[in-house]
Amino acid sequence: MTTFKIEWLDPVLKIGFGEPAQNDQIVQDAAQCLDQMIASGQLSGGALLKINGPASLPVAFVIAHKVAHLYGAVACFDPKLARYVVCITHDPARKLGDLIP
Repeated sequence: MTTFKIEWLDPVLKIGFGEPAQNDQIVQDAAQCLDQMIASGQLSGGALLKINGPASLPVAFVIAHKVAHLYGAVACFDPKLARYVVCITHDPARKLGDLIP
């Protein structure tokens, strides 16, 4: 049973809930999925990671922890702005809050 779904649709990490569960199980499933994607080279790092889809706050922390140092910047989709917002950056060319199409 997968309680959280993560799929790499280059250049976007598509995320979303699967089978109903509580966050104690969902965070474990999300971490396991990300670990497998990293180990297989599917998430190998780069300049920018875009993330799109719903997540609970605990799951968002797990995702951030797993990918923050693999990418120069991480941006999450904001449906109200219809753009990605940079929320983690190690790249001086990208600032927190930058909007990306």
